[in-house]
Amino acid sequence: MRNTSVDTLDSTRRAVLALSTTYAYGTLLHWHEHRRAQLLYGATGIMQVQSAQGAWVVPPQQAVWIPAGVSHQVCMLGVTTRSLYIEPADAPRSGEGCEVLGVNPLLQHLLAQAVGMPLLYDEKGRDGALVALLLHEVAAAPELPLHVPLPQEARLAALCTAFMQAPDIHRTAQDWSVQLHMSLRTFGRHFLEQTGMPFQQWRQRACVAHALSRLAQGDAVTTIAMDMGYDSPGAFSTMFTRIVGKPPSALRADLAV
Repeated sequence: MRNTSVDTLDSTRRAVLALSTTYAYGTLLHWHEHRRAQLLYGATGIMQVQSAQGAWVVPPQQAVWIPAGVSHQVCMLGVTTRSLYIEPADAPRSGEGCEVLGVNPLLQHLLAQAVGMPLLYDEKGRDGALVALLLHEVAAAPELPLHVPLPQEARLAALCTAFMQAPDIHRTAQDWSVQLHMSLRTFGRHFLEQTGMPFQQWRQRACVAHALSRLAQGDAVTTIAMDMGYDSPGAFSTMFTRIVGKPPSALRADLAV
């Protein structure tokens, strides 16, 4: 369905409803929440998602799972979405936070079919069977490591936010510990407690998140790598491929489709 409001979806007596929307580049959906859980799939472009728990960058042809009632905002970089709005009682994932999910070809096809269903689809017919299979596939979708958690402590949060805006791989845990007047060991414990991951792992994810946004803007891989301080595009590509599952050159090809 297109051009249907979320309020209309909320009042429709169906467990799962699908909606397709195309957004102008750079559209920002300011902080909001949904009564239903949402699977937000980007058929094209890149989505930048934020909640109180951190930031997620969603590559093309992948999805973000947003539980019911979670406040979030989304920046759309050339995105056409296919969304599922799911009653909380029927939600196929039990986590309390957002997740970036890998979307296999079957789930992609099911989403494309779902957005063509009428609002009051036949729950006992083909459309109802399609919805049941959709829920199974969403439940089975793997989580991708594209979450960049943000700490709650103000001083560390400020450092993390500044780094995410202009990542530099030469910024070390030692540098940050000096700024926070902590020993390196104390800083390591503090960072892990606040973010749930070691500093080096967080730094790599922040670099990937920044790179994905730059790729969506059409920046060259070499330029991105050099701006973040990598010695060579190859070193950057190796790190990026390990986290995202494909090289940045392949992501650029996806974005050009």
